[in-house]
Order: sequence, then C-alpha cells, then structure tokens
Amino acid sequence: MAAAQSDWPSKSLRFVVLFAPGGSSEIVALSTAAELSKTLGQNVYVDNKPGAAGNIAMAEVARSDDQHTLILGHIGTLAVNPFIFDKLPYDANRDFKPVSLLAKVPSLYVVHPDVPAKNLKEFLEYARKQPGKLSYGSAGNGSAGRLAFEYLKMSANVFMLHVPYRGTGPMPTDLLSGRLQASAVGAAAMRPFIKSGKVRCIATGSARRLPQLPDARTVAEQGFRGFEMTQWYGMLAPASMPAARLDKLAAETAKAVKAPASLERLNGDAAEAIGNTPAQFAQFIAAEQTRWKTVIARAQIKPD
Repeated sequence: MAAAQSDWPSKSLRFVVLFAPGGSSEIVALSTAAELSKTLGQNVYVDNKPGAAGNIAMAEVARSDDQHTLILGHIGTLAVNPFIFDKLPYDANRDFKPVSLLAKVPSLYVVHPDVPAKNLKEFLEYARKQPGKLSYGSAGNGSAGRLAFEYLKMSANVFMLHVPYRGTGPMPTDLLSGRLQASAVGAAAMRPFIKSGKVRCIATGSARRLPQLPDARTVAEQGFRGFEMTQWYGMLAPASMPAARLDKLAAETAKAVKAPASLERLNGDAAEAIGNTPAQFAQFIAAEQTRWKTVIARAQIKPD
C-alpha cells in the first residue's frame, strides 16, 4: 500500500470539467488543480469537456482506467441526470468513487425591480394572488436554477411559470429587461446587478447569510427552516482507482481547496470551501439524490 501511494501519480493528472470555461466550475477546478500540482509532485491540468448536460464527459471518465483522469462532479450529473434521463451512458454511483466535496455555490433568489416585493414573504404573497401569471427563467430544464425555483415552489406551495433558456447567457438579459419577473442564479453572476439595483435579491439559498451580501436574508430565515439550495462541486475518480491512491488524493484535495489562495478565489465567487472525506462526500451525494428525486418527480422535469 505504501508503494502504491509513493509511486502515484507518475504523470500529469487530467481534471475534466463538464462546462465551458468561465463561471464557478472553472474557479473551483482551477483553484484545486493549482494547489494539488504543488503537493502531488505532478502537474494537474483542467480539461473542459462541455455538452449533453455533462453526460459525455462523465461517460468518458467512467471508462477511463489510466489512474490519472479525474472529473468535477456536480449536482446536475450526480443528483439530477439520473432522474431526468431515461438512459444514461454512466452510473453515477457505480462508475465513480467520490474523492471530496470541494465547494458549494449558493443560489440567489432575485426579482426584477418592478415586482412589488422587498423580501421572500412579500414575493410569495404576490405570487399567490396571481397564480400562473409570474414567470421565472433558468438556464434549462435540468439546470440548478430550475431546481432551485422548483424547490422553493414546492416548499411554499406556489405556482409560477417556468421559462427555460439554452444556457445561462440569454436568461439574465430578459430578467434585466423585465420580460421575466424572477430567477434563481449563482451568486457571482448576479452580485453586480444587485449592487447596481437592476435586480433585487429577496433571499439566498445558503444555510447562512453571505458575507458578500450581509443584508440579504436566507430562505430559512424567512420561514422555511432547514431550506438550503446550493450548486455544489466535488472531485470524482473512476471506480477503478485503488483505495490507497484514493485516500492519498482525498487527503491532498481536502487541503488544497482550503489553501489560502483557493479560499481567496472562492470567496470572490461567494463560494464556500468544503474539503471532506470520500465517505462524507458519498453520504452527501446520496442525500442529494434522495432530495432531488422527489423535486424532479413533482415538477415533472425533463431534459431539454
């Protein structure tokens, strides 16, 4: 076992990311990769492989047996796709070994300034008075934004129309213009518009208030105890990864995501660094799958 740890990695590690460059996924992946490159004795580089809701990249890494390929696991590929696709080219639980949960990125619930609501309670009351007349946008049917709003709808028992877009890009444009009344978006994407008054944050999906938005109350604070909605990112290895190597990688990854340079970059994205054990990450994935299976079934979410 000691030999297996000492002679690995023997070459550069490829860290596959399911999305195009830019956004929270890249910040999390690059921060982790940079720190791991310092401690593992080999370069760790990020390889972006977007497309097909992450299914193509997940299938490729699931089949990999070179022991030097890793992937950025995500709420979508691990807790959503298994329940919205009739058939997947990978098994989220069987084909991978969890390494460590890297970071959580909170969703912000925002509304256009024309909506007469200063907080979540006022918004929900406004929505209940006109069921089906308000619309919220997301980056797609299986996106984290769709899940965030459907989870809120289910918790509050309100009805609003969903408008799916193909990606995050065009949706904020319609939100800022008032063609959409609301959305749930990652904190980094919305903070500049909140600061300028172009959108209003009525709640955060985080467990605690964000230091970057100290006046924005959480959903839990506003009457929904235990509510938490975050996008999350973690490292996965192919199921063929031996236990000794997995343990070595997990220990170094947990330290890497909490290194000062990583914390500085993640803080700028309003992301919370986690860095836990393989067992803890596996338990987290199982709990998320249970939670989102219920939401997806109720909302009848299907892939784009």
